[in-house]
Amino acid sequence: QVQLVESGGGSVQAGDSLRLSCAASGRTFRSYALGWFRQAPGKEREFVTATSRSGISTYYADSVKGRFTISRDNAKNTAYLQMNSLKPEDTAVYYCAAKDGIYFYTQKREYDYWGQGTQVTVSS
Repeated sequence: QVQLVESGGGSVQAGDSLRLSCAASGRTFRSYALGWFRQAPGKEREFVTATSRSGISTYYADSVKGRFTISRDNAKNTAYLQMNSLKPEDTAVYYCAAKDGIYFYTQKREYDYWGQGTQVTVSS
């Protein structure tokens, strides 16, 4: 089992950058594939990006491709989401998720564990 805690959210201007962190408890962090999702008010939670257990394979939603980067440091039990060139439409609560698996996964239902979320607000 793993517990996830996100941090790093905040209020920024369009064009700014933020880096979100997802700290995981447990000694088996390296066994989990990781993903980031986001949920804007009144909308469904949507996929943002994911990485495989090793961190070698990654996948991005088209809306963030080229602007966001997912990474993980298995020695620190932490995943990151570097967000550059932020836009107002990136405003949402961002969630980290983990799945006991090898590859990357893009569907909410595939994930076993979720963090509590961190708010990102981008103003124009």
